[in-house]
Amino acid sequence: MPARIYHDKDASLNPLRRRKVAVIGFGSQGHAHALNLKNSGIRVTIGLYKGSKSIPVAKKHGFKVLPTAEAVRGADVIFVAVPDLKIPSVYEKDIAPNLRKG
Repeated sequence: MPARIYHDKDASLNPLRRRKVAVIGFGSQGHAHALNLKNSGIRVTIGLYKGSKSIPVAKKHGFKVLPTAEAVRGADVIFVAVPDLKIPSVYEKDIAPNLRKG
């Protein structure tokens, strides 16, 4: 079966329009997805650890940057874009304690 190619008209961003999105991490994946969401009109906050080298880069692109736990607390949607081996510790320390129902 051939792969299906999706175009902008095939998907709606409406479910995200009134939501606050937090992208956790701003490496190659977080950077790309955060910019794509921002360019699509979605409100994006970047969550990073204190002292991250990515903080000035994210700010240069016009993002609001917060400590990860704070970004999670203020978000409706969370996109985790940290290295795979760091996901468990980031989740346990900063994400899980700050999730809310819904």
